[in-house]
Amino acid sequence: MTAASETPTGPDLTQGVDFAELERDGRLVGRVGEEEVLLVLRENEVFAIGAHCSHYHAPLVDGLVLGGEIHCPWHHASFDLATGEVLRAPALDRLPCWTVERRDDKVFVRGEPAAKARAPAPAEASKTVVIVGGGAAGLAAAAELRRLGFAGKLVMLSAEDAPPIDRPNLSKDYLAGAAPEEWLPLRPENFYSENGIDLRLGAVANGLDAKARRLTLADGSALEFDRLLLATGAEPVRLQIPGAELPHVRTLRSLADCQEIIARATQARRVVVLGASFIGLEVAASLRARGLEVHVAAPEKIPMERVLGAEIGAFVRKLHEEHGVIFHLEDLAIAIDERRVTLKSGKSLEAELIVAGVGVRPRLELAEKAGLAVERGVLVDAFLETSAPGIFAAGDIARWPDPHSGARIRVEHWVVAERQGVTAARNMLGAREVFDAVPFFWSQHYDTPINYVGHAEGWDAIEVEGDIAAKDCLLRYMRGGRALAVASIFRDIDNLRAEAEMERIAASPK
Repeated sequence: MTAASETPTGPDLTQGVDFAELERDGRLVGRVGEEEVLLVLRENEVFAIGAHCSHYHAPLVDGLVLGGEIHCPWHHASFDLATGEVLRAPALDRLPCWTVERRDDKVFVRGEPAAKARAPAPAEASKTVVIVGGGAAGLAAAAELRRLGFAGKLVMLSAEDAPPIDRPNLSKDYLAGAAPEEWLPLRPENFYSENGIDLRLGAVANGLDAKARRLTLADGSALEFDRLLLATGAEPVRLQIPGAELPHVRTLRSLADCQEIIARATQARRVVVLGASFIGLEVAASLRARGLEVHVAAPEKIPMERVLGAEIGAFVRKLHEEHGVIFHLEDLAIAIDERRVTLKSGKSLEAELIVAGVGVRPRLELAEKAGLAVERGVLVDAFLETSAPGIFAAGDIARWPDPHSGARIRVEHWVVAERQGVTAARNMLGAREVFDAVPFFWSQHYDTPINYVGHAEGWDAIEVEGDIAAKDCLLRYMRGGRALAVASIFRDIDNLRAEAEMERIAASPK
């Protein structure tokens, strides 16, 4: 999704700006025709690139410059200053770049973007790569394979009915009614045919012979492959209580799920959200934006305490209560009928719509039946290759050796899935690139973003810098004197710096 561009402001860079003006802050926003352009001064060299991230249109002037890269302040995408190439997800499209000239004490930008895209290296055309999964990891891998020059057969199997979409938006702006549906597709429809990606929707793989390198589909057809990427993602945990199968009880994972919730929300007055997870509370915020009365029932005492700790959890609860959400915590649903939800405490909540957000589980059946090594996820090595040579895994199902925490981890984060898809694609072509990105995710609650970098399944202390209640804070989740993760509210640069520091420590000689 990309927000609509506003009329560009700032000086006309084709007429030149004083170098001293750029030198003061190291960056300056101006315009070239109808384009807003960011000048960046680094080591006495000036770069001119598009001023907004190609993901959600964040202003890159507020980002972090590290080496030859600029990092988006909102969701941690990064771009090469010299070429505009995407270096890190979640951005998919490169930024335009312009040629810069320095004459005496002034800097001028030429009026047309320079063609600086990296030429792909030729790759073998006789090979076949199959990707199982139509989500973030699968699409990122397919796009990277073609960008790198892979000229062989490329098949992408998706069990869903819609092409890959911006899934995080389903619980945020789209569900709230603030984003049109045309923002959801990650790529236009013609992207797949133009890039030779055989995208097959509604295609379910139900058998894998790892030795024969053969995949069978539910429709009886089969595919042989040279390299395979498993990116089957996760599915919502289904309620196991009476009434869970009723039509007004919904989960949220796909575009169809979201459309059904929206349709029912237009006819509902009250909704009960089961679960106080990130998804559950984002759904609560979005449905409050639609004017529904929202109740949240969950077994925990403090929302999101397990991931973010008690202080941010309490802040999030208060934030939702200020917007009218009613909590029923330390309680859970035991039965549902056409008009109400019955809780374990004996309380009864009337509702025309129930949304269950009680977690997801990785789709591991295909890997398990094929005999791949599985342990709370598909086990992969540092290159994202499974126990079967030539078969890789990425996204929600992959459990990999994380150099930052020193443990094997599996996370269900959108940005991680995209970054793993890119790394897996490179390694399917023989790169042997270690996946060492620090996990990152973001959550949005009304006008309040929470950014989280790192991975902490437990900690012995939380260091709080700033004021949580004032929405100006950075929290470090510490164990043994080391920060395993950092969460922040409106401290975007600090969050980016924390990510860079974690990467520096992991790369340092032990």
